[in-house]
Amino acid sequence: MSNINKVAHALLESRSVFIQPDPEKYFTWTSGVKSPIYCDNRQLISYPTYRQEIIKKFSHHIQNHYPQIEAIAGTATAGIPWAAWIAHELDLPMLYIRSKPKDHGTNSTIEGKVTHKQNILIIEDLISTGKSSINAYQNAIDEGLSVEAVLSIFTYDFKIANEKFKEQKIDLFCLCTLDDLLDYAGETKLLNESEISTVRAWKDNF
Repeated sequence: MSNINKVAHALLESRSVFIQPDPEKYFTWTSGVKSPIYCDNRQLISYPTYRQEIIKKFSHHIQNHYPQIEAIAGTATAGIPWAAWIAHELDLPMLYIRSKPKDHGTNSTIEGKVTHKQNILIIEDLISTGKSSINAYQNAIDEGLSVEAVLSIFTYDFKIANEKFKEQKIDLFCLCTLDDLLDYAGETKLLNESEISTVRAWKDNF
């Protein structure tokens, strides 16, 4: 099984990602969007084997592409456990980034020891429209950190999100895309060609 297939397998077997290609049974996101996909990567934290596989893949990528990194930052809340595990694996400091400043004390958006111009990576569990990740990136920049990239377990790979990252000149790396997941679902007969085409058509509308 390829590295990408291992992540796709983990996402589907842990039921972190649900695929429902029947338009009459689409999921409703909090934004109101009707979707054949629902992702809840928090499920993964309960599966030690899958968890270790993902930590290993992230750590390997970081060691090979970002050897200069000085700290790992997770987005609150879904990115926090992954950032902690990756930071432990690489023996690096760990931070986490709030979606907005806390309303008491120092009013900061970053928790942990922050050093000016510290090189960090931001860890996400999911990229959808990219809004929350770019918000985390900007919060880190505003606190004086230097963000090398955003890393995520899964991405819907929407054009709108990819364009946002390019506009902000943010390097993005994801372990598994929706297309990767659909390829795996086809190879393993979880979905037929018609169902896969329906989901791809939905994705292309973004």
